[in-house]
Amino acid sequence: MNVAKLLRETKETLFTFEILPPLKGGSFEEVENTIKPLLEFNPAYINITSHRNEVAFRKTEFGNMERYKTKKRPGSVGVAAAIKHKFNIEVVPHLICAGFTKDETEDALIDYNYLGLNNLFVIRGDKSKSEPYFITEPGGYTHAVELLSQIQNMNNGIYLDLTTNMPTAFSCGVAGYPEGYEENSFEKDLLFLKEKIDKGAEYIVTQMFFDNQYYYNFVKSCRKIGIDVPIVPGLKPISLKNQMEQLPKLFNIHLPEPLLKELQKCTTDKAAKQVGTQWCIQQCKDLKANKVPSLHIYTYGVSDNVFSVCKNVY
Repeated sequence: MNVAKLLRETKETLFTFEILPPLKGGSFEEVENTIKPLLEFNPAYINITSHRNEVAFRKTEFGNMERYKTKKRPGSVGVAAAIKHKFNIEVVPHLICAGFTKDETEDALIDYNYLGLNNLFVIRGDKSKSEPYFITEPGGYTHAVELLSQIQNMNNGIYLDLTTNMPTAFSCGVAGYPEGYEENSFEKDLLFLKEKIDKGAEYIVTQMFFDNQYYYNFVKSCRKIGIDVPIVPGLKPISLKNQMEQLPKLFNIHLPEPLLKELQKCTTDKAAKQVGTQWCIQQCKDLKANKVPSLHIYTYGVSDNVFSVCKNVY
């Protein structure tokens, strides 16, 4: 199934969601427990995040500190294949610049191609937590548009070191930022987004937002500069009280004053989750009434609140 084609042609608002691979040492059962309750709502596809190596430091036997790499959430390729095999649902694994070389990217693309996983979500990825700004992996890429170029080359049978008559058939989505990206102005970021569409990206999924007007304004701005692909709203029901401080800092977003006031009244995470769930329900109802192609919900490994949202919307 081609996700971009599905989003272009759907006559009703689909339901899709995103999951995290288990932490290192975790089991696939964690993924299953997130997915199973949501099958009732017939998800059109599931996104699987990809994670970079993180840099850490440890003391050597000589007393000095050495830098080493660790990955907390490996297994994106395996998780994507396991979901498609077990649940027969289309999957969209993330492909990121952060922490990967061009050769490692090509190896991952070859794996995805062999597994028949031809829908990808292409993003730069976040900077390392230990670094003040995004640092390009030696032999890697700085921008998602470069990843798209490598994918399009493979779709034309052009690999890093050879040309073949067996091209791949990848279809890609990319991220959009209704409130702007922290490193660019809103206008500059839109131009970068247009460049990614011109390089072959076929649809957009937005960063989370909590005021639907940001989404509507973003779509209008995209259309104005000639971006005509489907634009899917990304949504996150707040599930913890501290997320009212964490989410704006991490994702460069704003929480509407009415939502903040309700969250500030909460004395427990349970109460905050109820407020967040109800807010997301109202967002989804409004977006669905305005015929968005899909409602894409970020689960972060928690699905009971997503279940409540879907139960009230679908």
